Amino acid sequence: MAADTTSSTPFQTALELIDGAHSLDPRKVDHEGDEVAYELVYSRKMTHFLSQLRPSLDDVPETLRLAIRAQHFRRWEVPRSSYPMTRVGYHSWRTFLKKRQAELVSRLCVEAGYGEADAERVAALIRKEDLKSDADTQLLEDVACLVFLEDKFEEFKNGYDKEGGDDKVVDILRKTWAKMSVEGRTVAQELATGMPYEHFNRI
Repeated sequence: MAADTTSSTPFQTALELIDGAHSLDPRKVDHEGDEVAYELVYSRKMTHFLSQLRPSLDDVPETLRLAIRAQHFRRWEVPRSSYPMTRVGYHSWRTFLKKRQAELVSRLCVEAGYGEADAERVAALIRKEDLKSDADTQLLEDVACLVFLEDKFEEFKNGYDKEGGDDKVVDILRKTWAKMSVEGRTVAQELATGMPYEHFNRI
């Protein structure tokens, strides 16, 4: 997964390496008529929603832009089924993933030409450290929640609706809502206006 660093900036090289890894995801989805790796589509949605919250991406720190692009880095290699299908198993899986993804992306950033401090900053963001006190970490969380609402919520909703679990759907929304800033919630409400479900009224 080597990249040519002779004529690119560290940011461009790191982004190329991240997207190159995403493209290896064996899960494919239809995207604008083409079959594309799921994680590549997901990561681009992350950048898209970042631009909704910060229209001038040039004003966003490179470390945050990279962390947002790589927050699910090579996640498909550690499927949910590799941990017990319990709440404890789920949280253990998520904790392991955050540490693993942070470590892998940190190494990638060094390979791309970043110093250790910047690489560690990217890793800390991916681990979502200091969520309530670090504005960049909160912005990453807002972006992830917005992508979840657009990309996965309908799937969760349909699954729980089949089980008659309307309250579970609302509970998921409330937990997502609690993670978001006021700014993120504003964008989420705008997103919800185009969605065919009423659960937002019960948050």
